[in-house]
Amino acid sequence: MTTPIPIAVLQNVRFSYDGGTTWALDDVNLSIASGERVAIVGANGSGKSTLGRIIAGLSAPDSGIVKLLGHSVFHDDAPNADAYRAARHDIGAVFQNPEDQIVTTVTEDDVAFGPENLGVARERIRQRITDALQQVGMDGSEARNPTRMSGGQQQRVAIAGMLAMKPRMLVLDEPTAMLDETARKDVMHVLAQLHDQGVTIVHITHREDEASSADRIIRMEHGRIIDDVTPATETTDAVTNDDSRSSSVFTTSAASPKQSGDGTPIVTLAHVSFAYDQHFPIFQNMSLSIDAGETVAIMGRNGCGKSTLTRLLCALETPDRGDITIGDIPVARDNGRRAVPLRRRDRHALRERIGYVMQHPERQLFAETVAQDVAYGPRNLGIHGDELTDRVSQTLDSLGLSHLADRSPFALSGGQQRMVSIAGVLACRPQILIMDEPTSSLDATSALRIHRLIADLKAQGVTVIIVTHDADEAQLADRVIMLDGRDSMAVGPDSDVTPNDPDRTRSANATTSIAATPVVTRPSFIALLDPRMKMVLFLIMMFTAFAIGTPMQLALAAIVVAAILAASRLGPLSVLHSVRVLLALFVIMSALNVFFVRTGTPLAHIGPIPITDDGLWTALVYAGRLALVVILGAILLGTTTPVRLTDAFESLLSPLSRFGMHTSEIALTMSLALRFIPTLTKEMQDVIDAQSARGGSVESGSPAHRIRALTAIIVPVFAGALRHADNLGLALDARSYEGGSHRTHYRLMRVSGRDIAFACAVIVYLAGLVALALIA
Repeated sequence: MTTPIPIAVLQNVRFSYDGGTTWALDDVNLSIASGERVAIVGANGSGKSTLGRIIAGLSAPDSGIVKLLGHSVFHDDAPNADAYRAARHDIGAVFQNPEDQIVTTVTEDDVAFGPENLGVARERIRQRITDALQQVGMDGSEARNPTRMSGGQQQRVAIAGMLAMKPRMLVLDEPTAMLDETARKDVMHVLAQLHDQGVTIVHITHREDEASSADRIIRMEHGRIIDDVTPATETTDAVTNDDSRSSSVFTTSAASPKQSGDGTPIVTLAHVSFAYDQHFPIFQNMSLSIDAGETVAIMGRNGCGKSTLTRLLCALETPDRGDITIGDIPVARDNGRRAVPLRRRDRHALRERIGYVMQHPERQLFAETVAQDVAYGPRNLGIHGDELTDRVSQTLDSLGLSHLADRSPFALSGGQQRMVSIAGVLACRPQILIMDEPTSSLDATSALRIHRLIADLKAQGVTVIIVTHDADEAQLADRVIMLDGRDSMAVGPDSDVTPNDPDRTRSANATTSIAATPVVTRPSFIALLDPRMKMVLFLIMMFTAFAIGTPMQLALAAIVVAAILAASRLGPLSVLHSVRVLLALFVIMSALNVFFVRTGTPLAHIGPIPITDDGLWTALVYAGRLALVVILGAILLGTTTPVRLTDAFESLLSPLSRFGMHTSEIALTMSLALRFIPTLTKEMQDVIDAQSARGGSVESGSPAHRIRALTAIIVPVFAGALRHADNLGLALDARSYEGGSHRTHYRLMRVSGRDIAFACAVIVYLAGLVALALIA
């Protein structure tokens, strides 16, 4: 019998995140044969994800030997960069957080990115995109922006991006954690098909049913492999004992479990409509109510609006139309034209009543230690001293987190971070608890703790709202609300899983919840321009804006920019909103000219300082110039994907490569920056939302308190920046991005008549500026 050829070999591998103080991997020995299907299981923090990165060639160990696909990538305590690059060409990796794996803002471009880096011919890339998106149920979504999709949809796009590369080995870290049941089954079917085709599968999972599909199950504990068996001999892990039930974090007198709410509505939505993008409405005319003391599960397909609903309830988003009421607090009120958001002075009362556990727990952590993070919410609610210490201790103990009290929350595993984020919200003792996928990425022990906690809270009359894809988890609820939003981009029958009792299940559509069909529009005139021509022409207009000096020139420039904005179809309000901070800053800076220009006719005096007509005109010109530049930049970035901009930049710089300039590396840096800046902006907003949801004064305190609260986001945003920078670099490595001439391009850069027409229009505009300058 022929011995299977090893595709991955690890010998005495050790890896540490803290310089050897602790070991995430400790003396790991593992051999995976070509064509095997291996499941890696273990508790949160056991080293599963770290091992997955080593196997995928995305991280190098501190010591040991690593061989991947026949390449000796790490030996003699040193990595071999060339061997790593060669091995990664045939290895696909799907990360635990799909958002960090998305490299551009058009789905088909994102899926095409890997094959482009592998030098696949353009005509074959098109077929790979089609096949990969069909396999994950995202066909029809080619033109959509993956950064605006739900977490589950992003996960499917990330998997499609790996499938399009046709790897010999595929490493997946919790790939189904954010997926609905239909999508989860689709992904498992795809993995089975790939395995049948000879692809080696390494699947990190907490789900026993997924692990049982593997040829081998590798169990980890404290950075070591403690078991390596076949499913036939694997016994169910004793995740908990009956006597391990933890006490509730609420200390109240004994109460008999409630079977349902008391009939008094505590959450009410009436005729709510909402959309992030006018072409893709999430809700239209949705109404529902939840009673005090009721436990409700929110279910539905990926992208139907479950997480959006939780954000609306917490006043982190404002609906376009409709009313939302939490208790007696008007979270949103429709005035006949639009929904008016909750007043700032009422937000503190809302935070005292409602607790929110976000889908991405790492964004809800912002203190130096776990104990300090858990104390953040109660301290904002006015609890101090021994009472605060006791509450933090009790909360950590109830969730089995006491041993992490002095650890940095940013150094924990994803599952541990989720538990800490739940603890931070529970410490606030909310009357209403909203949990978005609370057990996603948790091991069985931690998930059981959360389920028991929910049962305890239900018994004590706390209103609990759970967003979940897990039918077993939904059994904890009195009622299941199915959001029946239909993403027309998805395919397959309706197979959402609900609890078995039909009387406990109610669709939100029963109260006129309707999800609109997305409207897919053709790209705008500006979006279709060749990125090289667009970049050069926009930069020319941006630089010449600084030469504007007369009212007629400023008026002409404003008309031209308005015309370009209209041709881009971005929407004036959305563009202005995206650059509002820069515009405000530039207006303030420009206004300072009023105090320094002394020429002209004095119009008024502020103390001894004269305000002249020349000073006002200078301030207006400076503000106008900078506004034009910022808006043009926003249009350029809004109509051109990061990958297209990078390709254009590399093409324009290519002549300099003859002089030894590393144009590919420069283009790579630009690509990272373009993808990283909006990600960091979103990270900052998410941290602000997380602090707001836990009573932070960033949204409702005095100006001084709000400024202090804003300074408090520096540490978590900086930590997030480092995390995203690392993950974006890994995403490029996983897609085999190396730059250079071997890359092919799915979208050809070709100058067309449209580009010539736009160039002529820009030339006419520049001639107009010159003519107006001469006339003046």
